[in-house]
Amino acid sequence: MSRLSGRLLAVFIAIIVVGLFFVLKPGKSGGAAGGKTAAGPAAGPKAPAPAAPKGPGAGPAAPGAGGAAIPVTGRILRPRRLDNSITSSGNILANEEVEIRSEVQGKVMRIAFKEASKVKKGDLLVKIDDSELQAKLLQAQSRRKLAEDNEYRMRMQLKIEAVSQREYDQSLSELTMAKAESQLLRAQLDKTELRAPFGGTIGLKQVSEGAFVSPATLITTLQEIDPVKVDFTVPGKYASWIKAGQAVNFTIQGSEARHQGSIYAVDPRIDPASRTLRLRAMCPNPSGRILPGAFATIEIPLQTADSALLVPSEALSADARGAKVYLFKGGKAESKTVDAGLRTDSVVQINGGLSVGDTVITSGVVQLRPGAAVTLSQID
Repeated sequence: MSRLSGRLLAVFIAIIVVGLFFVLKPGKSGGAAGGKTAAGPAAGPKAPAPAAPKGPGAGPAAPGAGGAAIPVTGRILRPRRLDNSITSSGNILANEEVEIRSEVQGKVMRIAFKEASKVKKGDLLVKIDDSELQAKLLQAQSRRKLAEDNEYRMRMQLKIEAVSQREYDQSLSELTMAKAESQLLRAQLDKTELRAPFGGTIGLKQVSEGAFVSPATLITTLQEIDPVKVDFTVPGKYASWIKAGQAVNFTIQGSEARHQGSIYAVDPRIDPASRTLRLRAMCPNPSGRILPGAFATIEIPLQTADSALLVPSEALSADARGAKVYLFKGGKAESKTVDAGLRTDSVVQINGGLSVGDTVITSGVVQLRPGAAVTLSQID
């Protein structure tokens, strides 16, 4: 029975294979299932072959080479004012500034100043307890009086040779020591009175009456802020342009007001680490609005020209002969060698090679070649 089933299965598979062969067999005309192929006449007329290029010039035209003109912008040269300046940043400093500290230790007996007030040179600021020094001075003065009397008696006796020269010299030495002791105590007493070394504005007090202070204790500060100093630096390459007496303009952070001062000191060397030159300017401050410690933005004018020929920095290029620009002449770009002078962040002064009325190309300079066709899309 199993053999019969196997034979029937084999016959069935053979019938299926033969049927598929006749269904999938191509027709005589070459199309699938008797149809026509796309390559036959029914496929329609043959597409025309692309025309061969006529030559190298038949491709896209190179910029400015007889093809489409390069669009550029230009500027007509006219005399303009040139203000060449340097911008720097710096700090505001007091003209004079000192920390008030006691040279001797002791208890504060009196604070004679009012915070943030004006004081004059020599005004008493703080008094330190001097009772012990006063007592020592009385003792020293008593010893000095005794030494003076003794020296006088010995000097009189020396004249009649009642005493020896040695005895007199000893009495004189005792008198000298007594005088020196008195002077030392007076000097220490002077140090118990802290006085203003110069006129200015007193700061905030850091101690109160009754506090014990020493030379390490900060009592207050004193600053003279009219005028104020402006401390700043410039790149060392400008050293030859800077001199004492030169005017500067500056603003301080948080205010739009412009202030003017003048350079009064130039560091005699360029810092080898930063390659900068340190400068200081002085500015009047009668209102006291400019406070020491403020951040300042400083502008230093270097040179001014009333009728300079200026071109944008991007219009200038360089070749083996030096700096050059491109001029617009009759729809063509013409190369012109120039003598460049002062430079700022945006413009370059031209000292030679150009004339008033020339049209300088200011954009697309990298693409240009002498004789290239150009068209002005904008002109200043």
